[in-house]
Amino acid sequence: MNHDDLHYMGLREIGKAIQSGEVSSETVTERQFERIDKLDGRLKSYVLLMKDGAMAAARQADREIAQGQVRGPLHGVPVAVKDLCWTLDAPTAFGTTVYREFQSREDGTVVKRLRESGAVLLGKVQLTEGALTDHHPDIDPPINPWNPEHWTGVSSSGSGVAPAAGLCYGAIGTDTGGSIRFPSAACGLSGIKPTWGRVSRYGAFELAASLDHLGPMTRSAEDSAAMLQVIAGADENDPTASQLPVPDYLSEMERGVKGLRIGVDSRWNHDDVDAPTRKMMDEAVAVMAKLGAEIVEVKAPDAVDVQRNWFNLCSIEAAVAHEETYARHKGSYGPALANLIEMGMAQSGIDYQKILLQRAAYTGKMRALMQTVDVLLIPTTPIASPTVAQMHVTGQAYVDIWFAMMRYPAPLDMAGVPTITLPGGFLEGAGTPIGFQFVGADFREDLIVRAAHAYQQMTDWHRRHPDLAGA
Repeated sequence: MNHDDLHYMGLREIGKAIQSGEVSSETVTERQFERIDKLDGRLKSYVLLMKDGAMAAARQADREIAQGQVRGPLHGVPVAVKDLCWTLDAPTAFGTTVYREFQSREDGTVVKRLRESGAVLLGKVQLTEGALTDHHPDIDPPINPWNPEHWTGVSSSGSGVAPAAGLCYGAIGTDTGGSIRFPSAACGLSGIKPTWGRVSRYGAFELAASLDHLGPMTRSAEDSAAMLQVIAGADENDPTASQLPVPDYLSEMERGVKGLRIGVDSRWNHDDVDAPTRKMMDEAVAVMAKLGAEIVEVKAPDAVDVQRNWFNLCSIEAAVAHEETYARHKGSYGPALANLIEMGMAQSGIDYQKILLQRAAYTGKMRALMQTVDVLLIPTTPIASPTVAQMHVTGQAYVDIWFAMMRYPAPLDMAGVPTITLPGGFLEGAGTPIGFQFVGADFREDLIVRAAHAYQQMTDWHRRHPDLAGA
């Protein structure tokens, strides 16, 4: 095996090589740190590295594997976590200066489960302040490895950049209004936003408790399924985590999509959507039809009002999450997060109740729709691969661009349904990835993974990598 080419192997692929003894976890982990040292000074995906712990975990994995004690597909595989996940052996800054020195007394549940699976935790990756829209003014944001002039997606910016650049084999992201899906689309990854409650939120800083989802971001649907298998499931520390059993996603994934009903709302997918995105959507529909799926024309429930109320609900829940620290450290907050908290504090009880009623109605309509199809196929964003300049505007232009970008992600967080975002093409001229989503009914991650895996057997978008000057 050529050790110079390890970094772009798939998570399951490198896992099998490690677990068969073809290469050691120690060697793979060393190569990852060497690549990080070489590239991340300009990409800025990591907040901090956990080298000593990672090397110790890699050596332990090699010893266990040599003794025939393979824990599963992640055993010995280097991964990263978003720096809002608590780690016993490293601080958790949450993209802020307020929490820069915060040290938890335990691992969060997702981190704990990754360690128990034998995964090697390389370090913690960057995010926007409080997992909202903007990085704190004192923090250098990660750079899109495909094109530095283009957006990385937020808030899981580091979780998007690191796997795309070959600086880990998978990362944990979180999604409150699109924060797994935005960077997955922008960086060419396959990211799963599970059903709300499928993955425990214990030991992860909140942006908005009833909207927050933790999930995997990798270079293929198969690899994300392997990570989800490890982190999903009930948790005694999180009463909102579902008690439902976790399916065998990797086995279900191989069943293909022949006869699967793929819902398409042509109006929602094409109106007010740019030409590259429309082209990608038409091609994705054609691929799924060729694979034997039944394409069903549907009408998705109108989402404009629930999309608008996402901002109001997120502001209220963020104000609750930051109630104590904002009162004491208001001057340390960046403008975007501070404005959101102030907005939440200004909402009335009547406002809040109206939001909840509207959310419940929309969720019911989505559940009814998902009774008629197995999977829904929609864009991730209506604007393909926006530039940094497009996203860093001010005033009304800022409001307009964000409202446009939240068109597809925000309503699905309000409904709590599972989605997987995957690459479906590249923006001509810029050379940057663009992506779309498969959406499932509650707790049917198995179906969206099946659809995504089948699509990726017919296409090679997910196998392409950024040109990092020969690195």
